[in-house]
Amino acid sequence: MAELERSVLQDQLLDMILYVLRSHPELHYYQGYHDVAVTLLLTAGLRLGTAMLQTLSTHHLRDFMDPTMERTRSVLSYLMPLIQSESPVLHDFMLRSEVGCIFALSWLITWYGHVLSDFHQVLRLYDFFLASHPLTPVYCAAQMVLMRESEVLQVDCDMPSVHQFLSMIPTDFPYETLISRTHTLFQKYPPSELERQTSLRLLKSISAASFRSLQISSAQQRPDFVLRQQATPSLDVLPVRPQNTLVKLAVWGISASLGAAAFVVTQTALEWGPDLLLGLF
Repeated sequence: MAELERSVLQDQLLDMILYVLRSHPELHYYQGYHDVAVTLLLTAGLRLGTAMLQTLSTHHLRDFMDPTMERTRSVLSYLMPLIQSESPVLHDFMLRSEVGCIFALSWLITWYGHVLSDFHQVLRLYDFFLASHPLTPVYCAAQMVLMRESEVLQVDCDMPSVHQFLSMIPTDFPYETLISRTHTLFQKYPPSELERQTSLRLLKSISAASFRSLQISSAQQRPDFVLRQQATPSLDVLPVRPQNTLVKLAVWGISASLGAAAFVVTQTALEWGPDLLLGLF
C-alpha cells in the first residue's frame, strides 16, 4: 500500500508542477521547487494545492523562477545587512570567515521544507510565510542566525566550519520565538528602509512588487472562492498528464528528484498524520 501511495503522490506532484509551468511559460523550474509543491499537495490535496502553487509561483516564489539566479542572489543580499543591523560583532565574524550567504539558499527557495525534518515545523513556517511579505523568509534566515549568535561565535572562524554549523538547524529550535522575532525584525527594518540605510543596489524583486496587488485582489475576493471553484468541475483548472513522448522525456529529469522527495515526505507524513494521506489518496 505504501508503494502505491508513493506512486500516486509522485504522479500528482508532476501534474501540479507541469500544470503551473505550462500555464506560465515565463516561469522556470528550479531545484527545490518540488519541496514547496509536495508540502502543498500533502496538506491541501491536488486541486487546491495546484491553485496555491500557481499563486505562490507568480507571487511569493516568483523571484526564484527566473531563467538565471540574479534575483535569487539579490534576495540573499538582504541577509548580511540584517545581521549587521542587529549584531555588528556577528556580522564581522561571518565576514572574516568568508561563509557568505549560500548556506541559506535552500532555506529560502524551499521555505525551509528541504532542511527541517519535522513536518509540523514546516507547516508552521508555511502558515507564517503565506500570511507575510514575500521577503519574510530571508528575515527569518537572519533571525535564525542571530538567535544562535553565541554558538556561532564559538565555531572556528573559517568558511567550512561556519557553513557546516549554520547548515545544521537544531531539532529543538524554538520556532514560535523565531516567528515572533522575525515579525519584529521585519517591522524594525522593512525592505525599503534597509535598502536606504545600507545603500543596497538590488535587482528589483518581482515578488515584492506584486505583493500589494495580491493583497488587494485577495481582499476583494469572496472568502469561499476556492471552495466554490473546487465544487465546480472544470477541465481548465485540472492538471493534464503529458501525452507527448518528448514532453515525458523532457520532464523525466526532474522526475527522479521528485521521486526522492515524495518518498521522504510521504514517510514523514505517514508518521505524522495517516488520516491526511487517506484523504489524499
